[in-house]
Amino acid sequence: MENLANKVAIVTGGASGIGYAIVQRLLGAGAKVAVADLNEEKLSEMEKLHNGALISSVTNVTKEADIKALVAKTVEAFGGLDYAFNVAGASKPGAIVDQSEEDWDFTVDLCLKGVFLSVKHEAKYMKDHGGGSIVNIASLNAHVPMFYGAAYSSAKAGVEMLTKNAALELAQHNIRVNAILPGLVMTPLTQGLTEVEAINDAYMDRIPMRRAGTPDEMAGPAMFLISGDASYVNGSSLIVDGAWAVSGYPDLSKFM
Repeated sequence: MENLANKVAIVTGGASGIGYAIVQRLLGAGAKVAVADLNEEKLSEMEKLHNGALISSVTNVTKEADIKALVAKTVEAFGGLDYAFNVAGASKPGAIVDQSEEDWDFTVDLCLKGVFLSVKHEAKYMKDHGGGSIVNIASLNAHVPMFYGAAYSSAKAGVEMLTKNAALELAQHNIRVNAILPGLVMTPLTQGLTEVEAINDAYMDRIPMRRAGTPDEMAGPAMFLISGDASYVNGSSLIVDGAWAVSGYPDLSKFM
């Protein structure tokens, strides 16, 4: 693992799942970390456990004022910002003909607008302070549609294109922007699916490695993308899915 002593990172959605795994990797490499999430209790616990190396911020990534405050707090506490991992996301699923406007807006705002606002303000600081590296967490669903996931899939496809556009615009400022596209990962957000045997079996039928990934298996590739070994990787989408993309998406309609 690359030594990240004296480096500073922001992780949105860092109190659980993939974000939490990235936080642990960053701390293990010696970085200072600002963790943004809505889970105030977990944030407080993390801050106490890693006193001095980690600060927390209760942040709604769909609110621009919250993101501006997060970046300002990070810089004030640690003196800079070198890396950002934009992980926060969730979904309210529904069939296109039935989904409410409110549920669509919730999903798209959180998964896409939240990443836009984060990249905007992270890059604003990096642009004026020598550059940096940003990793956005999209999804395999940026490429592969899923039943009852039109909002989520559309938002994640947007994250992938936003990543490419940001790389195009920000390369001149020494800022690299890349995306991780996870497949099925064992997180609190996927438990409702994987704990149902029949649904889990449908996924396994489509995943050649016959298992879900772990959050740490997403964190490793994310850390690679900020490393010196990825210094010429920019605007890329790294699919991390156990070869799922080559097989297609399970038909979940029979379970609904």
